[in-house]
Amino acid sequence: MAHGDVLEFEEYVRTRQDALLRSARRLVPDPTDAQDLLQTALVRTYGRWDGIADKSLADAYLRRVMINTRTEWWRARKLDEVPTEQLPDASIEDGSDQRADRALLMDILKVLAPKQRSVVVLRHWEQMSTEETAAALGMSAGTVKSTLHRALARLRQELESRDLDMRALERGDHTTRYEGRERCAA
Repeated sequence: MAHGDVLEFEEYVRTRQDALLRSARRLVPDPTDAQDLLQTALVRTYGRWDGIADKSLADAYLRRVMINTRTEWWRARKLDEVPTEQLPDASIEDGSDQRADRALLMDILKVLAPKQRSVVVLRHWEQMSTEETAAALGMSAGTVKSTLHRALARLRQELESRDLDMRALERGDHTTRYEGRERCAA
């Protein structure tokens, strides 16, 4: 490759590397694999750079190289399947664990103040940004952040407390914090 072509390729990579890395990230989920994919594609493209007559099509060419490389990697992957004489027991996902988790989450959300609950729901369930949540609730972004921080800390504390109660029940200690409160109040 001529010296001018090398410099042209280097300039192309310098100016387009961020966009090309984003394309690689869309092709493979792992960021390290995406970097490897881009580097491999750049090495392969470098060898053919002088054959690309219209350099405005270089992005398309390089993306095709990335797709082909990813396909090669996928085909070459080692499968971890091992033939056996006895099939494992089939597990059936009935969704009961998910329903139980959801019920627990709904229950522990009740310990939050209404403002905290609103912030948690908008940020994590509705997946609104901090700014969108602030606009929806009529508060500043800083207030949303601090309210969310305190709410999540309170939820963690409640989950830990309930976990301790469950362990106590499993050990046979039937005096939970709720029963203890009732005794103190009596």
